[in-house]
Amino acid sequence: MHPAVQELTRLVPPPAGGGPRTWSRTEQLLGTALPQDYKDLVDTYGGGVFDGTIWILEPDCTDQDYDLVAIAGERTEVLGRLWDRGEPKPDELAADGSDVLPFAYIEGSGAYLYWLTSETAKPEQWTVLVNEGRGPEWEHHAVSAAEFVAGVLTGRIHSETLGEFEDTERGFDSNADIFGSHV
Repeated sequence: MHPAVQELTRLVPPPAGGGPRTWSRTEQLLGTALPQDYKDLVDTYGGGVFDGTIWILEPDCTDQDYDLVAIAGERTEVLGRLWDRGEPKPDELAADGSDVLPFAYIEGSGAYLYWLTSETAKPEQWTVLVNEGRGPEWEHHAVSAAEFVAGVLTGRIHSETLGEFEDTERGFDSNADIFGSHV
């Protein structure tokens, strides 16, 4: 298990009933392999929301608003339209072959957490871009997805977009509990 996911399990106990997924179909649909830390995160927790704020997208979610593949397609279309209309792309996308792929949604703000992908970077090298969601501001964090989530929850990583998290007991609500069914 990825060290950042291990840290999260110490900070926020995972729900019962998690388990390994078959990732090949999801990766085929997305056209790319996914980082192991994300796979470990979803295999351990499933999709759901940390602290009522960071909603981890998962493959095959019963609610399309939190389905990794569905949201990847939607965000590609939305960002494409915005960039075609002149909204500036983040500087990190200036390199040829770079792109973004969403992995989490920020409840209540419209912000998304994206991987910064590249044709030349392996998924384990992808880092995090945060987009404010209702505007053109982007933040880059040179860590993996699970490291970002753990870092934000522990206060090691600060995000202007996300703000500060209350110093309270951490929690995770799974999609299975929220939507009343297992994915």
